[in-house]
Amino acid sequence: MNQGTDWKAQGADKKVMIGIIAILLGAFGVHKFMMGYTKEGAIQLVLSLCTGIGGIIGLIEGIMYLTKSDEEFVRTYIQGRKGWF
Repeated sequence: MNQGTDWKAQGADKKVMIGIIAILLGAFGVHKFMMGYTKEGAIQLVLSLCTGIGGIIGLIEGIMYLTKSDEEFVRTYIQGRKGWF
């Protein structure tokens, strides 16, 4: 199995979907829950309900996800488990 197949199988196929969901529903932390970041998703939801800042975070993260290469997305957010930005 080549390296391209390895990182594709580990989450790159979900990058676009998660990026779009982060932009559209990021205020509710949906994208965080989808990636398995339960604590971060709950924090983002509370931030949205209390301050409204969660939507801005979701928008920024969605753009960041979509502008990364598939390999960089997987390395940073799937393998590296980077929960914020």
